[in-house]
Amino acid sequence: MAARHQGESMDNPALDDRAATQEAPRPLPLAGLRVLDLSQVMAGPFGCMLLGDMGADVIKVEPPAGGDQTRRSMGFRMKGEDSPGFLALNRNKRSVTINLKTEAGRELFYALVETADIVVENSRPGVARRLGIDYETLAKRNPRLVYASISGFGQTGPWSQRPGFDLIAQAMSGVISAMGIPGGEPIKSGVPIGDLGAGLLAVYGILSAIFGREATGRGQYVDASLFEAALGLSVWESTELWATGRSPQPLGTANRMSAPYQAFAAADGHFVVGAANQKIWLTFCQVIDRMDLTEDPRFRDNRDRLQNLPALVAELNAVFQAETVDHWVDAFIAAGVPAGPINDYAQVMASDHVAARNMVMKVQHPVEGEINTLGFPVKLSGTPQEVRYPPPLLGQHTRDLVDELGLSDRYDELAGGGAFSQ
Repeated sequence: MAARHQGESMDNPALDDRAATQEAPRPLPLAGLRVLDLSQVMAGPFGCMLLGDMGADVIKVEPPAGGDQTRRSMGFRMKGEDSPGFLALNRNKRSVTINLKTEAGRELFYALVETADIVVENSRPGVARRLGIDYETLAKRNPRLVYASISGFGQTGPWSQRPGFDLIAQAMSGVISAMGIPGGEPIKSGVPIGDLGAGLLAVYGILSAIFGREATGRGQYVDASLFEAALGLSVWESTELWATGRSPQPLGTANRMSAPYQAFAAADGHFVVGAANQKIWLTFCQVIDRMDLTEDPRFRDNRDRLQNLPALVAELNAVFQAETVDHWVDAFIAAGVPAGPINDYAQVMASDHVAARNMVMKVQHPVEGEINTLGFPVKLSGTPQEVRYPPPLLGQHTRDLVDELGLSDRYDELAGGGAFSQ
């Protein structure tokens, strides 16, 4: 079921490309790949949604009693029982309920595995093996299978058995130690970088393994974790530690590598501006009519400015208090200096740019009716994505998938054996 884009127009490069060449629609890049998504909550479902957005046939395998935990999460609902959080992470998937603790359920799952290219799970290390759905077991049935496990801390190492959430990963990876205001209370990243980073990196590993399979004919095991995602994204922070011998400390909105590069207070609010190199710094000083700063020995080059950052911020805040956010942002943009207001999400979603980039889509859901969903954050010119399936109801496609496997005549037998029920 295709989604209708808010503000959709022929300004979309993907549509322009199709119109200009008059070519017939091509299959999406991952069409033909089948993914079994056993994951719940965020990291795995996000990664599997990305695979589905690119054309993979994603089958969400859920426990019969309640399904994915996120169906019942969050403190608010719309019309149905499924939470907005679940709806946000599970488009372009079909749902089947399978009780993997029963022999009949495992039999059905094994039949699905034999048709699959990818399995994604995010249980604590060891759980999949106890259920008989671990990589070693499944690879015997399908040697071409790429199997990804997403956990809090990875499958090996002294922390591997710890339960893991994004908050814990941010804390133990060092991210929280470098967040917030110097001397303030600990602050985590509001965007769950451990969860979303693990989903993204799992997809990176999965697709690399799929590409490698073309040469070897065999799949492999992909081990991703929230902890390593958060740590792996800490590029500047790890560099500062190794270069100076000191653990990075919170800087507010400032940057570890460049100054000025942060938020400042104008007369009516805050804005951000970045003078990330010497050329931009000189232009920056022209815009604020403070060329004297370029001759001040405290601020002559980037190293000086970083070493004297509090003094630089004090000088600049005194200047910026004289005018509004709009004044400064407009002046900097006109001069080619990167700057912008600090938008809240309501302002972002209402912006002309979000509409032009098709980052809000309307999707028709069988219970909720028309709902908003985030658009595709990567655009492909020759194979523009679409929402083929809205977020599925629990078990919505169970009978369809049994039929696709050629097991229609055994549906009642499987059901009697507890394959679809708790």
